[in-house]
Amino acid sequence: MIAAYLVLLIPLIGIIFFALAGHRDDTGKLNVRFNGICLLATIWLAINVLNQGTIISSGKAFLIDPFNVYLIVLTAFVGFTTSIFSAPYMAHEKEIGKLTDGRLKLYHSMFQGFMLAMYLVLTTNNMGIMWVAMEGATLATVLLVSLYRTPESIEAAWKYFILCGVGIAQALFGTILLYYAAVQIGDGENALLWSVLYQNAGKLNPEILEIGFVFMLIGYGTKIGLVPLHNWLPDAHSEGPTPMSAVLSGLLLNDALYAVVRNKMLVDGATHSSMAGFLMMGFGMLSFLVAAVLLHRQKDIKRLFSYSSIEHMGLMTFAFGIGGPLATFAALLHMTVHSLTKSAIFVTVGHAAQLAGTQKMERIRGLIRTQPKIGWGLLIGTISIAGFPPFGVFTSEFLVLLATMHSYPWLTLPLLLGIGIAFAGLFRHIQPMVYGDKPKDQKPISANLWPVMIHLALVLWLGLAIPGFLAHWFSQATLLISGSTPL
Repeated sequence: MIAAYLVLLIPLIGIIFFALAGHRDDTGKLNVRFNGICLLATIWLAINVLNQGTIISSGKAFLIDPFNVYLIVLTAFVGFTTSIFSAPYMAHEKEIGKLTDGRLKLYHSMFQGFMLAMYLVLTTNNMGIMWVAMEGATLATVLLVSLYRTPESIEAAWKYFILCGVGIAQALFGTILLYYAAVQIGDGENALLWSVLYQNAGKLNPEILEIGFVFMLIGYGTKIGLVPLHNWLPDAHSEGPTPMSAVLSGLLLNDALYAVVRNKMLVDGATHSSMAGFLMMGFGMLSFLVAAVLLHRQKDIKRLFSYSSIEHMGLMTFAFGIGGPLATFAALLHMTVHSLTKSAIFVTVGHAAQLAGTQKMERIRGLIRTQPKIGWGLLIGTISIAGFPPFGVFTSEFLVLLATMHSYPWLTLPLLLGIGIAFAGLFRHIQPMVYGDKPKDQKPISANLWPVMIHLALVLWLGLAIPGFLAHWFSQATLLISGSTPL
């Protein structure tokens, strides 16, 4: 468990360091190094799980299994690549007067705080601590969203804080109900340990767990961005700094869905019914279809891709709700390829907005003619997220479609309809931004697109062939989530 402790310790040191050291010329590079060291620690942790199986700390405070270990590595990888993009991007924001040294200090400190909260959500074995960590992520994100201190960013931060605060309060009530059900069968001291709950799920009161899951789904579903709990997400993405949008869409939404799935596993074991799955399917399909339609109405490029995130999170929630090996495997793969693709897209979106001097899509034109790397990055990223073969998003969506046809064939048509509407919504906006006439007053900017190239190359690789070790992780996690194998 030394590797797991390092994963938590490194960002904690980063928070303190950036808060006390203040902003320096090399602060961005130091942020990259903190995230790079943490990535190495997560790889060490993954190797341990690969060799030993599920790891539980001596005090049972931390649990690392095939389900969360790949998400831990994914979180560290996206955090690392985003920090590489973040360093020159935030330096440019300071140069043009949008940020001060004090706000950059806050940004880097809260970047590490956000990463710490995400790692704690994934590694903790205690459902109460998981809730605390999600609340910590909320607070860190509020400070990041309001970083520019414009009226719009402050409004978005308050909107995020209020909506997610109310939502996370519902999750707290669900956690209390889970505790109430657990103390009826055993030791109250260990009542919220997930490993203990999972092993004794059959003894838990099914009625209490069903009610608790409703509150959990509403609470954590707010963080996922499920419709109609999604209103905070487009504002938070559009008004905060672009690196925050990349990690918010690529990491926070995954972790909130992870919390819902962990609770679903307990409800399934206690009730032996599909109640939790049906709720997830309903909210997931609603979110998927509503977001696909709303893509057509967007005028801000960040809001456009934030609705794309809602669409894909709805699809993942729907797939986990279906259950079964195929749908679960597809959902895990989709979590991975969406995180990689969407964070890459936000990198290109950030550069496109800097190039045009605005996030309004009507003024972003001719990217391929003005700066081809940005234009091609945005085009290929959009092609990937829209589900074109041979990218990994196509593979995961095709698997979800197959699982739907097998289990609920009557839902195949709305699923295909949503994919088609989303495709049209994306490309009606992207085509003029990429291929439109080059504005006369635009000049190329300094753009760091290495994270984009790396992410999209990985998504292409996952569409062509899933590496053996990753397929093993997905398979083991699928068996665990579907209840086919013990902890």
